[in-house]
Amino acid sequence: MGRPTYILTASCTDTVGIVAAVSGFLAARGALLTELSHFVDEDAQKSFIRTRFEDDADTDSAAVALASGFKEAVARRFGMRFSLHPAERPMPTLVACSKQSHCLNALLHRWASGHLPIDIRGVVSNHEDARSLVEWHGLPFHHLPIESGARAAQEARILDRFEATGAELLVLARYMQILSPHACELLAGKAINIHHSFLPGFKGARPYHQAFDRGVKLIGATAHYVTTDLDEGPIIEQDVGRVDHSMAAEELVRLGQDIECTVLNRAVRWHAEHRVFLNGRRTVVLPH
Repeated sequence: MGRPTYILTASCTDTVGIVAAVSGFLAARGALLTELSHFVDEDAQKSFIRTRFEDDADTDSAAVALASGFKEAVARRFGMRFSLHPAERPMPTLVACSKQSHCLNALLHRWASGHLPIDIRGVVSNHEDARSLVEWHGLPFHHLPIESGARAAQEARILDRFEATGAELLVLARYMQILSPHACELLAGKAINIHHSFLPGFKGARPYHQAFDRGVKLIGATAHYVTTDLDEGPIIEQDVGRVDHSMAAEELVRLGQDIECTVLNRAVRWHAEHRVFLNGRRTVVLPH
């Protein structure tokens, strides 16, 4: 059996010697680096680094000691914010959806196939439509309807479920409700939404029909972190598909939904692999 594998992520003000200090610390303790990515935002003068490595820290206490050692030897010196994660541990995840299930279905399929490094702890929805799909996968389905005038209470139940399941990520898989500023604050950097257009673009109801009416040549989808600025959170991933005048609005819907599924799956995977760094209103996504 091989040694445990870890992922170390760090960011700090850019200066000389960051990569050397990180790799040197790991080499000094006999760790084997299997992946290292580094990016410098020259405008912000910030440095971002992610490394994957094998190490002898094979217990929880040893991992704590590893993190403590890195803090003292490297992080303090550079003023780093850093995190250490067991690479083989799938990220505990809660999924939320409404009536449309194409993104949920794609997530569940890739999770069940072992292609997403997440551990789905359950699905919450304000509608019953996805119950059979979720339960077929052997997952808990939590129907949390929104009673008249009780939107805050329903959202509180979602947050309770997030905490109770030990989730570290909330995926809004076409969950067609707006999270409150309180929820956005609690879930900052932990909630990913899929938007049904290539932002900035056609917002509101029936976006593909709006695009059809305007005769667009490209449609797309955007996965982003949830913030209090509706559909304007830091973008993780986007993709587009080419369309033309011969395609009906329904064909745009079909193509758009395929793109949504692909974009959301990529964003979830990159987040769960600790490749995404928040950088102000933007993100840095280190190579994958």
